[in-house]
Amino acid sequence: MARNELRPVVKLRSTAGTGYTYVTRKNRRNDPDRMTLRKYDPVAGRHVDFREER
Repeated sequence: MARNELRPVVKLRSTAGTGYTYVTRKNRRNDPDRMTLRKYDPVAGRHVDFREER
């Protein structure tokens, strides 16, 4: 199996509307749905939810 099929690179965009993004990898077998992580947004200056965009 190719490397990018199982663990694709995904962009996590801030839900605060600042446009800030994180880039990470995820395992499709364990997380088939869109990923949501709570991370720090330096533009907003606080922790907010970051949602996977496609």
